[in-house]
Amino acid sequence: MSPLIQVDTDIWIAEGDIVSFYGFPYPTRSVIVRLPDGTLWIWSPIRLTEDLRDAVTALGTPRHLVSPNKIHHLYLQDWAAEWPDALLWGPKTTIDKRQDLQFQKALAKVVPESWQGVIDMVRFTGSFFMDELVFFHRPSRTVILADLSENFSEDFLLRHWKPWQVWIARRWGITTARGYAPLEWRLSFTDRVKARAARERMLAWNPERVIMAHGEWQKTGGQAYLKRAFNWI
Repeated sequence: MSPLIQVDTDIWIAEGDIVSFYGFPYPTRSVIVRLPDGTLWIWSPIRLTEDLRDAVTALGTPRHLVSPNKIHHLYLQDWAAEWPDALLWGPKTTIDKRQDLQFQKALAKVVPESWQGVIDMVRFTGSFFMDELVFFHRPSRTVILADLSENFSEDFLLRHWKPWQVWIARRWGITTARGYAPLEWRLSFTDRVKARAARERMLAWNPERVIMAHGEWQKTGGQAYLKRAFNWI
């Protein structure tokens, strides 16, 4: 059975391990897009297993390895070692954190030429803690988020989180009832003007789907989902 799930034409997701983040069990997810030149765009690479490597190779050659924020970088080195010709991309915050890796110029406003027409991007700023690069796959109308929306199901929480952690998840709104960003990150957005501007750019995409790194991704109703998940701004 393939470790890849096809979302639409030329876009797949890969589900990764559950990792501990400050004691909280977090599922991981990567997005893979095949670009018009046949190469692959890999967003937030997860742990590279033999099965995943074979499945990815069957789709094409990874050319772009993308970190959306300074937290999503753990497996970049493994993918870069497997595909040494791949280019590493990320915001300046990731590049500053992973000085052991060779990145291209920091992504900020404009995507590389080979992505244009297929992948759009907005840099979500306004927080003193962390920025995030939000991507939009035009052909499938899919918004791709890392930590700006966490959408845990009750089933996942009850199986993997301790009771006090479940209580926090519900209070913070990082469940399917809201799909918010974690509370401590929301509180760090001291410049709401910049955050609202980024939100409006996302909404202008009018997405059908929303894929996030952690939680239940949305196959339909993407625009309504984003309006709810970002109504805290």
